[in-house]
Amino acid sequence: MTPRFRIDASAQLVPEDRHVPSPLAGRSGTYALMATAPDLLVFSRTPAEGGSIPVPRVVLAGDAGGFPLSDLIAFLSQSRWSGVVRVHSPGGERSVTLREGEVRGASSDDPADRLGEVLVRMGYVERAQVEAALREQPPSKVGRSLVEKGLLKSHDLFKCVTHQVSEIFHAIVLCREGTFFLIDQPVEDKSGHIIQLSTQSLLMDSIRKIDEMAHFRKRIPHGRLYVTRKRASDGKLEEDEDRVLGLLDGRRTILELGHAARLSEFDVTKVVFRLLEGGFASVTDKPLMVPGPGVPTPIPQPSERTAQAPARAPARPVVTVDPRPVARVFNFIFREIRDEVAKQGMDREFIAAANAALSGQGLSSSPVLEGLAFAPDGSLPENKLIESFERHRAQLGSEPLATFRQALSDMMFFLLFQAGELLESRADEDLARRVKELLSTLEVS
Repeated sequence: MTPRFRIDASAQLVPEDRHVPSPLAGRSGTYALMATAPDLLVFSRTPAEGGSIPVPRVVLAGDAGGFPLSDLIAFLSQSRWSGVVRVHSPGGERSVTLREGEVRGASSDDPADRLGEVLVRMGYVERAQVEAALREQPPSKVGRSLVEKGLLKSHDLFKCVTHQVSEIFHAIVLCREGTFFLIDQPVEDKSGHIIQLSTQSLLMDSIRKIDEMAHFRKRIPHGRLYVTRKRASDGKLEEDEDRVLGLLDGRRTILELGHAARLSEFDVTKVVFRLLEGGFASVTDKPLMVPGPGVPTPIPQPSERTAQAPARAPARPVVTVDPRPVARVFNFIFREIRDEVAKQGMDREFIAAANAALSGQGLSSSPVLEGLAFAPDGSLPENKLIESFERHRAQLGSEPLATFRQALSDMMFFLLFQAGELLESRADEDLARRVKELLSTLEVS
């Protein structure tokens, strides 16, 4: 648990829990208080004495409004850094986990970022189904519970988890208030859903949102403004706009509206901007203290409309033009994953879910995978795979082998995700290590 201190009215630093040993023990000396943002205090010992502490430890901290987090994450990606980037902002606390520069997971205390909300928002399940699953399972198991009940496909759960992590990542990059921390800590432990996303691809998508947010900020400088309704809906608003308009009572900030409407900060800012542009609402820096007569009661919140899953970036081009080494390495990986799952006696169900994802093009729209199915040993028919590659080569863009590899990578990450739901932490991590070693053979081939 993170130790907490309070600065009282007399400017004294007081620990909130006086019954635990002070973390300041052994830190005696003279410290200079650095000039920082209101949410961050930084003390520097003078003169410095050096030394280090064991991980986890904060190795970098700063003002999210004074340094672009996109630049920081781009640097961490290029440096293949492993650890956690944590951001504390008025919109909540969020973190993203990196392993060797790639995004491996994310967390958030914003209700709009919860997996159950994402499942509903993307239209895969009803809110009542999520609430029923939550009564039986902890939040970390809600996705798997819905799959086991037959209410959700495994590959659709994978899409939603990927979208959830992407949205948290975008919220971190878009943050312009609060503080950020770079935490050096091991990221091998299995915690929740383990995935891997291209950091560069996520950053490219974030750049678009950064540009849009800059446009919104011309009328909405920050998310702490209060929003008041000016006129009723004209029946032509979009679903999100109608829902947010129904919540306007002059006593909620934009951030609070996002929580109530189960929208991310970016999405609720976009909706409020549209309402301002259409003359349906106005913003102020002070709330309405007492609701006046005629102020409507917030309407119930219908399920959110379907959103699109983030697109994956193309993989790094492979120099060779022969697809067989790529197919063979990925087939070896697929068999390794299947063999590990078979130790749990779940290989039949595992292969069935993988083939369902293939047949419905649930994970990749690449034509090279059309009509293919995993064999009981976990492999794809190599001859048919190569024939499909040659037949569709002209449709695979300027780097057909890179596109081919990306399609197989999409399937691989889904299989790893699915296996991670069935395996113990140590077996899951050992499998990930073996897969990494196999992939590295493609880099040098």
